[in-house]
Amino acid sequence: MSYNFLKFIHILGAILMGAGLVGVWMADLRSRQLRDLHQFSEAVRNIAVFYDGLVVPSAVLLLVSGSWLIVEFYGGMAFLNVPWLLGMAILFFAEFIEGNTITRLYFMRLRRMTQQALIKGHFTPELLEERGKLVPSFTHYLDLPILILIIALGALKPDSWNIFIIGSIVSVIIASLLTYWIPRLYIWGNEI
Repeated sequence: MSYNFLKFIHILGAILMGAGLVGVWMADLRSRQLRDLHQFSEAVRNIAVFYDGLVVPSAVLLLVSGSWLIVEFYGGMAFLNVPWLLGMAILFFAEFIEGNTITRLYFMRLRRMTQQALIKGHFTPELLEERGKLVPSFTHYLDLPILILIIALGALKPDSWNIFIIGSIVSVIIASLLTYWIPRLYIWGNEI
């Protein structure tokens, strides 16, 4: 397969991934603003639509096209000696694993608990507790900064690890600040 075609597929995957993650981010932010259970349920459903409809398929597209590019055009295991390419692969696999174990499972649990709350007709204490969990929020807020770092590595192609290291630190700082700040904008508690 030609390099340009695989590169196009890979860029398309990155664009779709970005669109899906922005959609998840916006739907999550909207869900934090809502106090009406039915509207909250719709926002949580939208999170699942973006994850399952865009994020997961684009991750598979990136995995296949990226692996094919590495094998065919970057000498297979020789990519281990190319900092920008290895950095992209490390970040992608870390996000792929985290996204399918922590973040996605959290949103699936949130959706299930929201459905149970709809049956009861009110926000349940379990749902409110789940909504307030910090680790899934942190990993969720880490998704976009890491995607931007992956794209930066691919675009800039640095020959050292500086951008990878600095970008990773900045991504963690951004995700930490968002994990602290966003929930405080929309306090959930006894008022529901």
